[in-house]
Amino acid sequence: MTEPLLRMEYIIKRFPGVLALDDVSLEILPGETHGLLGENGAGKSTLLKILSGAYAPDAGTITLGGTPLRFKNPIDAQKHGIITIYQEFNLIPTMTVAENMFLCREPGSNGFVSWSKMRDETAKVLQHLNLSFDPMTPVSDLSVGEQQMVEIARALSRDSRIIVMDEPTAALTEREVEHLFRIIADLKARGLSIIYVTHRLNEVEQICDRVTVLRDGKRVGGGKVGELKVDDFVKMMVGRSSSQLFTRLGGDRSTGPVVMTVKNISRDRDPTNPHATLLKDVSLEVRAGEILGLAGLMGAGRTELARAIFGADPFGHGTVEIDGKPLHLRSPADAIRHGIGLVPEDRKQQALFLDLAIRHNLAISNLKALSFGRWFVSDKAETALVERFRKALDIRMASPDDPISGLSGGNQQKVVLARWLALKPKVLIVDEPTRGIDIAAKAEVHQQLDLMARAGIAIIAISSELPEVMAISDRIITMREGRVTGTMPGARATEESLMHLMAIEQPSSTPIASAGPQ
Repeated sequence: MTEPLLRMEYIIKRFPGVLALDDVSLEILPGETHGLLGENGAGKSTLLKILSGAYAPDAGTITLGGTPLRFKNPIDAQKHGIITIYQEFNLIPTMTVAENMFLCREPGSNGFVSWSKMRDETAKVLQHLNLSFDPMTPVSDLSVGEQQMVEIARALSRDSRIIVMDEPTAALTEREVEHLFRIIADLKARGLSIIYVTHRLNEVEQICDRVTVLRDGKRVGGGKVGELKVDDFVKMMVGRSSSQLFTRLGGDRSTGPVVMTVKNISRDRDPTNPHATLLKDVSLEVRAGEILGLAGLMGAGRTELARAIFGADPFGHGTVEIDGKPLHLRSPADAIRHGIGLVPEDRKQQALFLDLAIRHNLAISNLKALSFGRWFVSDKAETALVERFRKALDIRMASPDDPISGLSGGNQQKVVLARWLALKPKVLIVDEPTRGIDIAAKAEVHQQLDLMARAGIAIIAISSELPEVMAISDRIITMREGRVTGTMPGARATEESLMHLMAIEQPSSTPIASAGPQ
């Protein structure tokens, strides 16, 4: 058997009141892609922070290439060839690609930077990755996918031996994902090892050679991909199979009258953002108690449509109606006043106040109802609101006064959902409701959406994962290049039929995508 490049053996890490890692072991072979799986809170991040030098283990050993090591800090780990690419990039937007590549290790002598050498060295690495952008391009001008490639290029420029990739495809288009997978295959061929952390289990089957699964701070299993299937991963991660996770409560839902009608929404090209997706005569209806899925490839216009309906972005033509009455949407405040809510795609940037307490994040949209007099918020009413939704949505928290940044992704998403439920919306739009959360938390969010629909809320659910769209939707609308291309009942949808409408089919007309007779 090939000698492992990396051995982490019997790692223990304690924090006050928490045993984060309990005798965890991990082996990485030369030139393999190794999947590290587990729910949020399973211990993955702690293990990788120990590997990267950010944490010191309380017990256990790390051996790299046969040599026992104990990293003093992340720079020490990088010097030994262990590079971590985090989900939140560590790039400086105002600096160029070359400057980011060689930050704190600029080539030159006698205190002077050799800009020509920096540019040439960067160009060589970019060329090796088949990346065509100029080394002197500001990072802020790059797409998310291109920034991901810069992170990988920076890792390669450091003579890496092991590259850790944390949720690398979370914000990439399908084409960018394919490019990333080709690069990973090339890195493996060159003998580099990759630790691949993801919640997208289909990706594990595509690119990983072996997996290690953590649960509650312990290693609970692993093995060769091919001998294990997705359902095996799920059972190890959460203790039950995937078929038990994605089930509706109590069978089919009954739907009521049409609550919201969107008619012929169009948006002209924004001269300040020439890459923005246009909207072209988009029409749809959603009924009370219905979950309407919105499917499409990246750039199809789903998020743009959601933001237009919510009043976050202006649109040039068309109308939005609630209960048959046209709305004048000048801002999100107008939409909220008429009963429309939006859970945005990026909860950390657009939905949460990460430095504020959980209670303040949950209550912030409902302060008027919680206030007495004109300026004072009732602590008692706020506490009662938080406690009600903590129980209703099973939000796991130590204290509502803790910063929301300390919650897992799934619990953060529940807080955002609770914020809207407190306002009792007529229509709730959820954009990528389970992005970046583990499979058990996904099931809990799906169940909450089901309960909201049963309470009579009309829900529009946007997701890039077709199995998710099919699992939760009563009806599915597909979009392509800013247009509606089709609609079908969720029960009849298949990945193949949806992909045909998303990637190939051209709309012959633009009727309202209606649920039909109920």
